[in-house]
Amino acid sequence: MTPLELAKKAAKILDDKKAIDLKIISIKDISVLADYFVLATGTSSTHVKSLADEIEFQLKQLGKSPDHVEGYRSNSWVLLDYGSVIIHVFTSDAREFYNLDRLWQDGEIVDISDIQK
Repeated sequence: MTPLELAKKAAKILDDKKAIDLKIISIKDISVLADYFVLATGTSSTHVKSLADEIEFQLKQLGKSPDHVEGYRSNSWVLLDYGSVIIHVFTSDAREFYNLDRLWQDGEIVDISDIQK
Protein backbone atom coordinates (compact mmCIF):
# COMPACT_ATOMS: atom_id res chain seq x y z
CA MET A 1 0.00 0.00 0.00
CA THR A 2 1.47 3.34 -1.05
CA PRO A 3 1.43 6.31 1.33
CA LEU A 4 -1.29 7.97 -0.77
CA GLU A 5 -3.42 4.82 -0.70
CA LEU A 6 -2.97 4.63 3.08
CA ALA A 7 -3.94 8.30 3.49
CA LYS A 8 -7.03 7.84 1.30
CA LYS A 9 -8.02 4.64 3.14
CA ALA A 10 -7.77 6.49 6.46
CA ALA A 11 -9.80 9.37 5.04
CA LYS A 12 -12.45 6.93 3.81
CA ILE A 13 -12.67 5.34 7.27
CA LEU A 14 -13.03 8.79 8.83
CA ASP A 15 -15.66 9.81 6.29
CA ASP A 16 -17.65 6.61 6.92
CA LYS A 17 -17.62 7.39 10.67
CA LYS A 18 -18.95 10.93 10.07
CA ALA A 19 -15.76 12.95 10.63
CA ILE A 20 -16.10 16.54 9.47
CA ASP A 21 -13.75 18.94 7.68
CA LEU A 22 -11.73 16.04 6.28
CA LYS A 23 -8.52 16.94 4.48
CA ILE A 24 -5.38 15.25 3.15
CA ILE A 25 -2.34 17.47 2.74
CA SER A 26 0.70 16.30 0.79
CA ILE A 27 3.76 17.54 2.65
CA LYS A 28 6.37 15.29 1.01
CA ASP A 29 7.90 18.18 -0.95
CA ILE A 30 8.16 20.53 2.04
CA SER A 31 8.95 18.29 5.04
CA VAL A 32 10.75 15.13 6.07
CA LEU A 33 8.16 14.40 8.77
CA ALA A 34 5.87 12.41 6.49
CA ASP A 35 4.42 12.30 2.99
CA TYR A 36 0.82 13.08 4.00
CA PHE A 37 -1.16 14.55 6.85
CA VAL A 38 -4.77 13.48 7.23
CA LEU A 39 -6.80 16.02 9.21
CA ALA A 40 -10.28 15.41 10.57
CA THR A 41 -12.61 16.85 13.16
CA GLY A 42 -14.89 14.92 15.48
CA THR A 43 -18.03 16.37 17.01
CA SER A 44 -17.00 15.57 20.61
CA SER A 45 -14.13 14.02 22.56
CA THR A 46 -15.97 10.68 22.45
CA HIS A 47 -16.31 10.96 18.66
CA VAL A 48 -12.59 11.82 18.33
CA LYS A 49 -11.63 8.69 20.25
CA SER A 50 -14.03 6.49 18.30
CA LEU A 51 -12.63 7.84 15.01
CA ALA A 52 -9.07 7.08 16.15
CA ASP A 53 -10.11 3.62 17.38
CA GLU A 54 -11.80 2.82 14.08
CA ILE A 55 -8.76 3.86 12.05
CA GLU A 56 -6.49 1.72 14.20
CA PHE A 57 -8.85 -1.25 14.01
CA GLN A 58 -9.46 -1.18 10.27
CA LEU A 59 -5.86 -0.47 9.29
CA LYS A 60 -4.68 -3.25 11.61
CA GLN A 61 -6.94 -5.59 9.61
CA LEU A 62 -4.86 -4.58 6.58
CA GLY A 63 -1.59 -5.27 8.42
CA LYS A 64 -0.86 -1.61 9.23
CA SER A 65 -0.20 -0.60 12.82
CA PRO A 66 0.74 2.89 13.96
CA ASP A 67 4.35 3.50 14.90
CA HIS A 68 3.15 5.89 17.58
CA VAL A 69 -0.13 7.16 19.04
CA GLU A 70 -0.25 10.42 20.94
CA GLY A 71 -2.91 12.48 22.71
CA TYR A 72 -5.43 9.70 23.22
CA ARG A 73 -6.07 10.78 26.82
CA SER A 74 -6.26 14.48 25.98
CA ASN A 75 -9.99 14.45 25.10
CA SER A 76 -9.40 16.85 22.22
CA TRP A 77 -6.80 15.47 19.80
CA VAL A 78 -5.34 12.13 18.75
CA LEU A 79 -2.32 11.67 16.50
CA LEU A 80 -1.77 8.33 14.75
CA ASP A 81 1.69 8.07 13.18
CA TYR A 82 1.97 5.55 10.38
CA GLY A 83 5.41 6.76 9.27
CA SER A 84 4.68 8.22 5.86
CA VAL A 85 1.14 9.18 6.90
CA ILE A 86 0.25 11.06 10.07
CA ILE A 87 -3.41 11.22 11.01
CA HIS A 88 -4.68 14.03 13.25
CA VAL A 89 -8.19 13.79 14.70
CA PHE A 90 -9.34 16.88 16.63
CA THR A 91 -12.31 18.38 18.36
CA SER A 92 -13.27 21.62 16.59
CA ASP A 93 -11.71 23.76 19.37
CA ALA A 94 -8.41 21.85 19.23
CA ARG A 95 -8.31 22.02 15.44
CA GLU A 96 -8.80 25.77 15.57
CA PHE A 97 -6.14 26.09 18.30
CA TYR A 98 -3.44 24.02 16.56
CA ASN A 99 -4.44 25.34 13.12
CA LEU A 100 -2.47 22.77 11.13
CA ASP A 101 -4.45 23.78 8.06
CA ARG A 102 -2.70 27.16 8.14
CA LEU A 103 0.64 25.84 9.38
CA TRP A 104 0.89 23.43 6.43
CA GLN A 105 -0.77 25.68 3.85
CA ASP A 106 2.27 25.30 1.57
CA GLY A 107 1.41 21.63 1.21
CA GLU A 108 -0.73 20.38 -1.65
CA ILE A 109 -4.36 19.54 -0.87
CA VAL A 110 -5.22 16.08 -2.17
CA ASP A 111 -8.57 15.69 -3.93
CA ILE A 112 -10.69 13.28 -1.87
CA SER A 113 -14.01 13.85 -3.61
CA ASP A 114 -13.86 10.24 -4.86
CA ILE A 115 -14.00 8.84 -1.32
CA GLN A 116 -16.58 11.13 0.25
CA LYS A 117 -20.26 10.32 0.33
